[in-house]
Amino acid sequence: MALQPAAGARDLNPREVERNRRICADLAAVYRRWGYQEVAPPGFERLDTLAAGGGIDSRELVRLAADEPLGLRPELTASIARAASTRLAGLPRPLRLWAEGSTFRSSVADTGMQRIHEQLQSGVELLGEPSAAADAELTRLLLAAAGNLGLRAEHRPRLLVGHHGVLKALLQQVPSTQQAAARAALTSFDPIALDRLNLNGSDRQRLTALMRLRGTPSQVLYQLEQWLGPVQLLKDLGHTLAMLMPAAERQGVTVQLDPTFQPHFDLYDGLVLKLVCQGHQAPVPIAGGGRYDALVGRFCDSSTSAAGVGFAFDVEAVRELVHAGPASACDAPELVAYAEASQLAMALDTLEALHRVGTQAELLPGPLPSRAQAEAVAAERGCPRVHWLAS
Repeated sequence: MALQPAAGARDLNPREVERNRRICADLAAVYRRWGYQEVAPPGFERLDTLAAGGGIDSRELVRLAADEPLGLRPELTASIARAASTRLAGLPRPLRLWAEGSTFRSSVADTGMQRIHEQLQSGVELLGEPSAAADAELTRLLLAAAGNLGLRAEHRPRLLVGHHGVLKALLQQVPSTQQAAARAALTSFDPIALDRLNLNGSDRQRLTALMRLRGTPSQVLYQLEQWLGPVQLLKDLGHTLAMLMPAAERQGVTVQLDPTFQPHFDLYDGLVLKLVCQGHQAPVPIAGGGRYDALVGRFCDSSTSAAGVGFAFDVEAVRELVHAGPASACDAPELVAYAEASQLAMALDTLEALHRVGTQAELLPGPLPSRAQAEAVAAERGCPRVHWLAS
């Protein structure tokens, strides 16, 4: 019998589970205040839905042995977009939904063996609204949700903002035969690959400058306008950023505009976002998302409804970032202990009285001869207080 979890899997202890639950509850409280309603997408779907029109590499999908091509969801967005365009199609737009649950991805380890990675996510989807107002709402909601998680100054939160349309417009200035390779080099920040492309001197110089272009939104937008002109795309992006900046400043979040930033999954065709914090040893991404109109269009007949924007938090990354270190005393229940077997009923009454006033408490199931021994048991179990019953 195997005694270890499968490769890529983890056992969570009770405190980790409780902290995950608290993070999800804190996020859900913000979503509800903003008018979002909870849905529960299925844990498995048809593979063509999960692949999101090629936006997700099929090698990352965890396939199931079934009579039809099925797999476990690698993220929540595609399933929610499908449900919103079918079973929820009759509801008025915009449709504001949120969900939480486990997602699964496949990878190949150095040994050549498959590894399956499970991640707990919590996020929102705003569907049926193509305007920049939806982008502005999403970014402000992301900041509001992050502000409810207990991030501290030492985490130095930074919101990376990119735009698929801006990158596409910039790449259209190079020969079509080189655009895919140039995009791959830019988004992976690979100057060697960029240098190998068959480009003329001015195109190479502009793409090299683009690869290093990131920073304060106003400065980056100014440079982009020098290359693209005063196009509507940049005006809309500037308007969204202008509404984002005051909220970011209030919460101590640095906003960085990066035209070459693109998320891991190629789901998006507009605004893209990633919230990164400083961990103990390296930066930690805790949330990401963006606009995915084309994905909704795969499930939707109406062009006016083919719009979606959303984000998701990595709950376990948040837990390890914010709740690192030993558990506090408030995470552990108090202990009810007693000296005589005949006091069991009284101990149960005491236990329930504590529960009625909201105190976490647990019962020591057998009697102990002294309070000192009860306190020793409490210390071993991490209980902050003993309620000792003696005759």
